[in-house]
Amino acid sequence: MKLLPFTRPQIDEATIAGVVEVLRSGWITSGPQVKAFEAALSKRCGGRPVRAFSSGTAALEVALRLAGIGEGDEVITTPLSWVATANVILEVGARPVFVDIDPRTRNIDLNLVEKSTNRKTKAILPVDLAGLPVDRDRLYALSRSKHLRVIEDAAQSFGASWKGKPLGSFGDLVAFSFHANKNITTAEGGALVLPDEKLIPMCEKLRLQGVVRSGDDGMEVDVLGGKSNLTDVAARIGLGQLPRLKAFTQRRRVLAKKYFRLWKAGGDLPPADFENSNWHMFQVVLPDKADRAKFIARMRENGIGIGVHYPAMHLFALYRRLGWKAGQFPHAERVGRSIVTLPLFPAMADEDVARVCDAARKALA
Repeated sequence: MKLLPFTRPQIDEATIAGVVEVLRSGWITSGPQVKAFEAALSKRCGGRPVRAFSSGTAALEVALRLAGIGEGDEVITTPLSWVATANVILEVGARPVFVDIDPRTRNIDLNLVEKSTNRKTKAILPVDLAGLPVDRDRLYALSRSKHLRVIEDAAQSFGASWKGKPLGSFGDLVAFSFHANKNITTAEGGALVLPDEKLIPMCEKLRLQGVVRSGDDGMEVDVLGGKSNLTDVAARIGLGQLPRLKAFTQRRRVLAKKYFRLWKAGGDLPPADFENSNWHMFQVVLPDKADRAKFIARMRENGIGIGVHYPAMHLFALYRRLGWKAGQFPHAERVGRSIVTLPLFPAMADEDVARVCDAARKALA
């Protein structure tokens, strides 16, 4: 039986040929393709400056550094995300402060954020889980009232929008991911949208070892930077993917609607948002009595791949050592125990959704 994975990138022959051209050119690290990719991203983001990175994680870390977040600071975030969201806060020397999720949207509960701020709180780092945007109006109203920076972890929401405006075209610092499982991919990669052109020089220094070049032979380093530049090979994949984003998103929405029509296996479905969400993932929270591991195994026996995105990260050993413990965020913990990601990618056929729903109903019976 052919495996139906929970996701699969879709790269056309023209893009593959373009990558071959880059490889033959001899210029395969950061170069003209990266600049073209950044320009295309900037156009999508309303002309705001954009810089490409080797990963969404690297973009997040640089965003925190650009916001001045460091030792002794606290950053409020969600416990329900890929662990990189909190790891980058630790990486810059700050402390992640977790806030429980809204059980309906599965995004950070903004009602709880205000209660968690103190004099050490310097920023909010929200995550758009599965591509469903956090309420941007409330988010930025809260950040203004508390004088906090916002670093949007939009790793999962490239192509999503808020009230008709593409994410990245407004707001503070916005980090995207183009990992292989994202709605468009560069194989590995990410991007950071900047709120001000004045941040470009520091962003570029932090991206590549703090280096500033001048003339034919001049070089200076005055800050500690990292090594997180995107390659031209990766950028060429991105340039081939970007024009297909609209079609990819439309197809994902069609498949998601079909899931809503056919799902009969129980559990909690995601919010049926077909205006803002990019439907990066279709996630179901299984019924409390269900054994998730057995469900995944039964689905695999039927040739269907299931993902787990994500366990509640405050329960990982790294974060338990920092004082977090079970019972603090009951909604995130319940969802983290029971959430599964069903197959959803543009190349799926309509009958694939029916196959998943039928297999899930039987697996949970």
